[in-house]
Amino acid sequence: MGSIEGILTGFEIALSVEGILFVLIGVFVGTFIGMLPGLGPISAIAVMIPITYGMDPAPALVMMAGVYYGAVFGGSTSSILLNAPGISGTVATAFDGYPMAQQGKAGKALAIAAISSFTGGTVSVILLMLLAPALASVAVAFGPPAYFALMLMGLTAISSLSEGSTIKALLSAVVGFMVVTIGIDGQTGTQRFTFGNVNLLEGLDFLVIALGLFALAEVCTLILNRKDDSVSNSHKLGSLRLGKSDFKEMKGPMARQSILGFLLGVLPGAGATIASFIGYITEKRIAKKPEEFGKGSIKGLAGPETANNAATGGAFVPLLSLGIPGSGTTAVMLGAFMVLGIQPGPLLMTDRPEVFWGIIASMYIGNVFLLILNLPLIPYIARILRIPRPLLISLVIMFSIIGVYAISFNTFDLYMLLLFGVIGFLMRLFAFPAPPFILAFILGGMMEQAFRQSLTISNGSLMIFIEKPISLSLLIVSVLSFVIPIVQQWRRQKKVNE
Repeated sequence: MGSIEGILTGFEIALSVEGILFVLIGVFVGTFIGMLPGLGPISAIAVMIPITYGMDPAPALVMMAGVYYGAVFGGSTSSILLNAPGISGTVATAFDGYPMAQQGKAGKALAIAAISSFTGGTVSVILLMLLAPALASVAVAFGPPAYFALMLMGLTAISSLSEGSTIKALLSAVVGFMVVTIGIDGQTGTQRFTFGNVNLLEGLDFLVIALGLFALAEVCTLILNRKDDSVSNSHKLGSLRLGKSDFKEMKGPMARQSILGFLLGVLPGAGATIASFIGYITEKRIAKKPEEFGKGSIKGLAGPETANNAATGGAFVPLLSLGIPGSGTTAVMLGAFMVLGIQPGPLLMTDRPEVFWGIIASMYIGNVFLLILNLPLIPYIARILRIPRPLLISLVIMFSIIGVYAISFNTFDLYMLLLFGVIGFLMRLFAFPAPPFILAFILGGMMEQAFRQSLTISNGSLMIFIEKPISLSLLIVSVLSFVIPIVQQWRRQKKVNE
């Protein structure tokens, strides 16, 4: 079956009554799950596996895919309104989305997020249709040396996430590196920084740290500033209407991050979280006014929201074409494929074209549904801002606790949530930026693993990092992205002194 025939078959399945119903159920459940802090698509898909047992594989997998990209689409809501990321892929959305809500522009922020999400998701589906088989071979070519170089390139952007002092940003990143090493070493099996506590053997979950540093730290700030009238604008929805100037600012980030986010999603292990951070950093690096980022920048919101939704489409490339999960969510999806008797991989397109093309076509329909569902609901969703502050604080704490406990059902994680809430508040108090901490935590573990795997392959030789063209190119970009800002800063300082 050719690509054109396959696409037509996919739309025939997606546009059937059964297909539309399951797409609608998937995206609705996914959006709702994404809005709740801590409850990600992994839990939702895992719960749905026994429910869909015995169903026809095509509609069942179409629904699960809808839950996945629907959760990423809806995860921006709590990030923007409460500074409590719904899922890990929307942490970067809070950097500029929440400041916009505080300025009385919550409606505008939610509208920008919805349109950016739709654009990133739609472009990724088109690229998925056209390039899935070809990009699968590229993803395989990314060995451990290339992954290490890619993670290093991401870490060189830590200075871009600083909110003033670069030294404080680097110190924040160092602490993030230290925290990610907690647990059992995956290569040697030795315990690291567990202090004999069995609860730390598996390390700390990302959402425990993210909700602590952002949501609970914000709660502490709200409590201390409860008599401050300067935050009264945060109760206002504001206009949902976007002007020509807004679209002009959005179109660049949406075009760039749709492609970049998709390509990062193709790489196994990267996922929406890394795509959103790199999308944010990229837009800040190339912006004419980078000082506006972190204060309610339209580009700072549109960039990560486009990238994380584009990455969800890219994550299906290795899953469908190679049978390799590209993220934690697609790993659960792989289990769902197995339970339903479907073997994803190179033969899926020829053996079960209705499943392969049905999922891809349903993603396009699902993104349209998500836009139609979310835009009219913005005024109702944003009513959460009108909740009295004491009740709002209680709700944020409750959702954070429920979200963290639902991950592991371990009360120890609740103590860790409280600890990182205090750490996040102290970081705010002493002007230490939290984003470098989060970025180092995300990239640190994968970077260490890729580095050690590379040394194992090369028998300890560092030459492996410059022998491969992909890793060499990424290392060169990493060095340049680290050196150029330092040189630019030195030149500016020199002109001031003159």
